[in-house]
Amino acid sequence: MKRAVLAVCALSLLSLTTLTACGGSTGSDAAADKPEPTAARAKQVTPAERLAKLMITKADVPGLDVKAPSKKDDEYVFAKSADDVTVDKPACAQLALAMNQLAVGEPQADLTRHVPEGSKFTYITLTTYAPGKAESAFAGLSKGVDACGGGFTAKANGTSRYDSVAAEKPVAKAGDESLAFRATTTFQGITHTMHAQAVRSGDVVAVYFSVDGMAMVQDRPGDAKLSAKVVKAQNAKLG
Repeated sequence: MKRAVLAVCALSLLSLTTLTACGGSTGSDAAADKPEPTAARAKQVTPAERLAKLMITKADVPGLDVKAPSKKDDEYVFAKSADDVTVDKPACAQLALAMNQLAVGEPQADLTRHVPEGSKFTYITLTTYAPGKAESAFAGLSKGVDACGGGFTAKANGTSRYDSVAAEKPVAKAGDESLAFRATTTFQGITHTMHAQAVRSGDVVAVYFSVDGMAMVQDRPGDAKLSAKVVKAQNAKLG
């Protein structure tokens, strides 16, 4: 989400002349009561700029690459916004967003990167929220894991059927809250397992998602675990 950068206004310093009159100095007293003006205000960082600083780079994961989505990727994404996604079970909506690199809840800004390792891809989606909204977004994910064990169907640019959802142990706990889950889907009779983890640190939520990008093409089962190196590096930047 793009936000306009707030303009910073400089306040002019006013020259105050002390006026004296017979029998008093009311001008000086009035000047003393006025607050001292500020010469300049620090530039405010937008939510999008904050996420850009928090996202890992190649320097944080030596030997791996951290890539931004390309225009070519847009042709294959499941959905470009949460508004494009519908689910057969409302409680599973946040899971569908998380597994398709879309921000959950009511975000101020979000940013996605992916890290390829052979045929496995680990996606990172960072989202920032207004006070109190990050907790609600995280709670939505947690409720989804509990309510959607029997699977669900999500529709946008095509249809994705998830056969099952189950909680599992996080790769690395961090922040104020952590949860992890796996989901399975079947393609041409072959089961593919995907793994995800969410971490809330203050008003920022990080969602990690891994998938074997070649398993379906090669007609083999896919079970891509989250990259511990990537998760731990990003957790460290969240603080």
